[in-house]
Amino acid sequence: MAAAIELSTSPNVPPAPAAGMYWSRAISFGRGPSRPLRAHTSNLIGEHLYVFGGCDIKACFNSLYILDMDTLTWSKPRTTGDIPPPCRAHSCTTVEHDVGNGRRVLFLYVFGGGDGPNYFNNLYVLNTETFTWTKPNTEGMPPSPRRAHTTCSWNSNIIVVGGGDGARALADVHCLDLADPSRPVWSQLEPSGTAPIARGYHTSNLVKDKLIVYGGSDGHECFSDVFVLDLVANKWSQVDVDRAIPRLAHTATQVGSYIFVIGGHDGNRYSNDVLLLNLVTMSWESRKIYGGAPSPRGYHTAVLHDSRIYILGGYDGKNVFEDIYLLELSSSAYLSQITNFDIDV
Repeated sequence: MAAAIELSTSPNVPPAPAAGMYWSRAISFGRGPSRPLRAHTSNLIGEHLYVFGGCDIKACFNSLYILDMDTLTWSKPRTTGDIPPPCRAHSCTTVEHDVGNGRRVLFLYVFGGGDGPNYFNNLYVLNTETFTWTKPNTEGMPPSPRRAHTTCSWNSNIIVVGGGDGARALADVHCLDLADPSRPVWSQLEPSGTAPIARGYHTSNLVKDKLIVYGGSDGHECFSDVFVLDLVANKWSQVDVDRAIPRLAHTATQVGSYIFVIGGHDGNRYSNDVLLLNLVTMSWESRKIYGGAPSPRGYHTAVLHDSRIYILGGYDGKNVFEDIYLLELSSSAYLSQITNFDIDV
């Protein structure tokens, strides 16, 4: 039997209606990150959350931690092999491979990121069964060094969108072909249509064969636009949303036909808002949320697990956080069951 999850709530916070979404701070156990984290990555594999890299105020890290989501207990596995350098604002993508004899194993692909003045375009792969890191030799033309890009796994490929290299924001799209995992091949895609201008710290969500790209910044402007990259047609389209909500360094978590956008920066200040982008109507919605919300922040991570969205870490311009908050979806949990819908662009 899984251990009970202990939640910390303020005695001054009124209870929520049974159907109401509710914020609470979660108490974790075990050997967790010994420092606050921002610009890290979090990948949920089954009941385990793999947290890699990131930085605090002073330094970047290359530590791997695993959070058991059933008991909220941390562990720090011993890893071997070619371990990535300390990095932040990298990407970490989960890909499943056949390793022979009908066995399939999940791998984490870490690409790019930086450690402050340096930007990377190296690729590292973690076998989540053996905890061995490798640095595969790739073919083709790799993307230029970058951080604050996004990735997704699609049809044995990893798609890379945008980012920044320290001198400028980037608008390019690249593909890493993993049909033969021993021989990854890079290529640059040249989608037709109306492409987003260069940006980093945006988000992207893969919905069937369409990648929904929202927000971000080019270092000057904070964007509110939404674009869809149809990966089958290799075509960009801009979506006409009902209102402009600028965000960068936010999180975007798909729950059925909605994307839950949490926190981030709007160009003027950090936020702890929860906004819902309806993927059917392409309009913004909000819900009344009860409980004690996390403080405003960006550069955090968010994952959906067991009808809850978990928030880990982040930064508010002064403080780097090590806390974990969870948003109980309550009656909105049914949204994740909505799978039969199309995105009209």
